[in-house]
Amino acid sequence: MLATVAQFAATTDKAANLDAAAGLVATAAARGSDLVVLPENSMYANPDPQAETASQAEAIDGPFATAIGALAKEHGVAIVAGMTEAATGAGKPSNTVLAVDRGGEQFGVYRKVHLYDAFGYRESDRIQPQPAKALTFTLDGLTVGVMTCYDLRFPEMARFLVDAGAEAIVVPAAWVTGPVKEDHWTTLLRARAIENTVYVLGCGQTGPVSCGQSAIIDPMGQIAASAGEAPGVASAVLDAARVAEVRVKNPSLANRRFSVSFT
Repeated sequence: MLATVAQFAATTDKAANLDAAAGLVATAAARGSDLVVLPENSMYANPDPQAETASQAEAIDGPFATAIGALAKEHGVAIVAGMTEAATGAGKPSNTVLAVDRGGEQFGVYRKVHLYDAFGYRESDRIQPQPAKALTFTLDGLTVGVMTCYDLRFPEMARFLVDAGAEAIVVPAAWVTGPVKEDHWTTLLRARAIENTVYVLGCGQTGPVSCGQSAIIDPMGQIAASAGEAPGVASAVLDAARVAEVRVKNPSLANRRFSVSFT
């Protein structure tokens, strides 16, 4: 399976964001990609951390989700993309990732568990955290799990997905720039890959707010592809046989003594 991380900087212009995403999906499809991962908040992103976002939220069958499904069907690729999902009743919206198959049908959605209340930022002022529910889907014989951005800092989140069968983990993100933050991003992507013997695909928004540096990490922790700072794509082949090979060499999952539970 050829997977592509497709990074760009989303803004408050939903139409422009969708155009950017469509262009990147077309580029990825032209190189033969089977899976395209777009960033967290691909639908809408306000650089003002105090800005109200609930009015911009959409349902998971709304215009953005419908457009992503249409893109997937048009190009024959599976797509993972972040959006802000409207609350079904009273309350704050969710930071949601939707995954769609090659026919444009939804594999499912993941709603962010760990909100970014760190480094002087408070995502929980505008977004509602959700209970942990593992989203996995199988594509070309490989089981893929989904998490979002700040989830990456919690090793139990990745292990939770691996316990659900994940052999690859996708991480749509908007990894905010800051002192050593880029190093944290790359280090954590590699760490989650090494300790779980999985592929990790991190796709981040680009500058000026976020750092880009989208990457695909192989199960031994090696960087298989990296997109740098500018908008664009990076691709690598994912193979379930490689996961199996690494798990024989490094049987850390088989040797584990602790389990993960959600509280």
